Amino acid sequence: MKLETMDFKKQLQQYIQFRGIDIILHLKDGSTLELDKNRKMEGDIVIRNNRDGKQSLIHIEEIIKVDFYAA
Repeated sequence: MKLETMDFKKQLQQYIQFRGIDIILHLKDGSTLELDKNRKMEGDIVIRNNRDGKQSLIHIEEIIKVDFYAA
């Protein structure tokens, strides 16, 4: 099922708030990123906080697919 951008954004925001779900982002450049439990979303930007204290900012336009797993 393909979601429109606003529907995708709303659904992604919901799942980011649930700490019991593991999230893996598949990006347009072919890379994949696993989001730690310490994650959030501000506007169209997903903020990934690494265990070493570094942040990664991912714009939702860069995401082509998201996998959700129950932890």
